[in-house]
Amino acid sequence: MSRRRSVMSEQLKYELAKDLGFIDKVEQEGWGGISTKDAGNMVKRAIQLAEQAAARSHGQQ
Repeated sequence: MSRRRSVMSEQLKYELAKDLGFIDKVEQEGWGGISTKDAGNMVKRAIQLAEQAAARSHGQQ
């Protein structure tokens, strides 16, 4: 079974888990221990952060 490469860096994933309040579960059980809902919330938050960064970048040009 091949491992898929992660789109998000480990650092970003840990920061998102901490911000969203489930870092303890990740530290105890690993990424496989989080719920589908938590994973979805991580993706939503990452998209929000990327959109904010793009808006800032676009506004500075």
